[in-house]
Amino acid sequence: MGGIDFMRTLIAFGTRYGCTEKCSKKLAEMLSNDVETVNLKKNLKIDLEEYNTVIIGGSIVIGKINGEVKKFCSNNLSDLLKKRIGLFICAGDADKTGEYLKNNFPAELVSHASTTGYFGYGVNFEKLNFALRAMMRKTYKTNKSFSKILEDNFRR
Repeated sequence: MGGIDFMRTLIAFGTRYGCTEKCSKKLAEMLSNDVETVNLKKNLKIDLEEYNTVIIGGSIVIGKINGEVKKFCSNNLSDLLKKRIGLFICAGDADKTGEYLKNNFPAELVSHASTTGYFGYGVNFEKLNFALRAMMRKTYKTNKSFSKILEDNFRR
């Protein structure tokens, strides 16, 4: 008997201020199979043999995805290309989803992915440094933390 007889899914994510982690956990709740979520900031060494499906997500700040997401993808690219892959981002600008995916994930991984998604964004002013807080205050015309997670996009 070869291979894995059951469906096991890994959701590997990078988060700066918590929105991507929230999205990863909500997505895990929606999936019906065995799902594990891993914050790549806390654990970059994952045995991918255990998983049939790998979903990778990260937050985009000033056009760039979390460094640990980039590192995870490049360090595991050959193994990831043997899996069913999903990619998602959390970012303030939904119109740039395709550009963000293209610029932040390896091209082979993007073309191999079964699905890609945009899950919205959140701004947690308490966790931002001074410069980002000023930029977000100007962009969103508020200084109060908020979340615009698009749960309907999870189903797609």
